Amino acid sequence: MLITRVYSGDDGQSHFEDLDITDHPDLDSLTKVTSIRFRIGEPGNFSDWHQESRRNYIITLSGEGELGLGDGTSRRFGPGQVMLVEDLTGQGHTTRVTSTEPRITIAIPLENQTPGS
Repeated sequence: MLITRVYSGDDGQSHFEDLDITDHPDLDSLTKVTSIRFRIGEPGNFSDWHQESRRNYIITLSGEGELGLGDGTSRRFGPGQVMLVEDLTGQGHTTRVTSTEPRITIAIPLENQTPGS
């Protein structure tokens, strides 16, 4: 299983990194969470450049979203895909709902531990 990490690099830009849980045993262990939040993004919804306010796992339940980075790369995330979003500084990323149906996600805020690093 792959988890896509979105993180802030030393260059002030956000980057993608694919993490395989077989290579990161810390991702295969229990992680303390205190809350979850469901988000619904309507088709065509666009969020311009932003950073996350805290580290989150974002899991897409339905629909599809696209994250764009400052270097012009983008990735689409559909149902069942998991992101570890921790670009808390720098330019951040854009988010667009690319599906014709609403994109429903779960955001799971994490404590300060740093999986994947």
